[in-house]
Amino acid sequence: MKALHEGLVIPAHPLALDENRQLDEKHQRALTRYYVASGAGGIAIGVHSTQFEIRDPEHNLFEPVLRMAAEEIAKSQIDRPFIKVAGVCGPTEQAVSEARLTQSLGYDAVLLSMGGLVDWSEQDILDRTKQVADIMPVIGFYLQPSVGGRIFSFDFWLQFAEIPNVVAIKMAPFNRYQSIDVARAICYSSRRDEIALYTGNDDNIINDLLTTYRFEVNGELVEKAVVGGLLGHWAVWTKKAVELLEEIKLARVHGEIAKEWLTRNIQVTDTNAAFFDPSHQFAGCIPGIHEVLRRQGLMQGIWCLNPHETLSPGQMEEIDRMYRDYPHLHDDEFVAAHLAEWLED
Repeated sequence: MKALHEGLVIPAHPLALDENRQLDEKHQRALTRYYVASGAGGIAIGVHSTQFEIRDPEHNLFEPVLRMAAEEIAKSQIDRPFIKVAGVCGPTEQAVSEARLTQSLGYDAVLLSMGGLVDWSEQDILDRTKQVADIMPVIGFYLQPSVGGRIFSFDFWLQFAEIPNVVAIKMAPFNRYQSIDVARAICYSSRRDEIALYTGNDDNIINDLLTTYRFEVNGELVEKAVVGGLLGHWAVWTKKAVELLEEIKLARVHGEIAKEWLTRNIQVTDTNAAFFDPSHQFAGCIPGIHEVLRRQGLMQGIWCLNPHETLSPGQMEEIDRMYRDYPHLHDDEFVAAHLAEWLED
C-alpha cells in the first residue's frame, strides 16, 4: 500500500499468441519477465490489453494467463514491492467469481471495469463494487465512453470512494472535466488518504503525473496528486516509462516543473496516437501494442483472438515515424540485451 501511494508504473499486460492464435506460453512468460526486469511496480492482467475474449469458453484463457504471470513474479524473487492486479468485469455474479479466482491465485487487487453495463443505474454499479470489495481490494476505473465506458456523476465517485477496500482509482475518461470529478470526489471523501490516484489518460500521461489537484473542503485546502499510472501505453517501452516516472517524482520534490515537460508530454501523446489508433476510434490499439513488442522480439506477431482485429491503414507507418522522431523514448537496446534470457524455458 505504501508503494501504491508513492506511485508505480503498472503496465497493462498483453496476450502473446502464435500464428494459430493459440497462447504462446514462451513469449507470454517473457513479457512478464520483461516488466519485472524493467523496474515496473506491478502488472495489470486480464484487462483490455490482455483481450476480453480470453474469457470466452472457446478460448478459456483467463485463469491460465493470470496463473502464468503470478508464477513468473514469484520466480523472479524481486526485492521491491510488486503489485499484481487482475482485471475483473461483467455483471455482479461474473465479477464476484473472477475476484474469487484472482484471490486464489495470490493477486493483490482487482481493476474493476464498469464497461458494458450501460443499462445499470449508478446505485447498481455501486452495489456491485461493494460485493467485489468484500473479496479483494478494488482499483476503480473511469473508462472513456468511446471504447465502451460511460459518464458518471460526481456523486457517484464520492460514494464510490467511501466504499471500504477501494484502494485506488484509475482515471481514464480522456476528458479533463471528468478527471476533475474523480479527483474532487476523492478529496471530498472521508477516505481520501486511503485512495491513490492513478492516470489511465493515455492522451495526457506526463501532465497528469505532474498534476496536484487542490480543493477547499469544509474550509480546509485538500490536495491530491496523481502518483502513478496503470496504462496500456506502458506495456511497451516500459524501461523508459520507469525512468520517466522516477524523473517526475524528483521534479515534484524539487518543484522543478519546467516548460520542457509540456513538450515531452506531447511527444508521449504522439507515440500513443500511433500505438492506440485514435484516428480510427482505437480499432488498432491492441495490434499497435503488439507491433512494437513484435519488433523487439517479445512477440512473434500481432495476432489477436479476434481475427478481424489488426492494424489500421497507415498505423504501421505511424509507428515507423515514432521510432524515427523519438528514438529517446524506446528501450530496444535494453530489450535486446536481455531477450534471450527472458525467452529461456
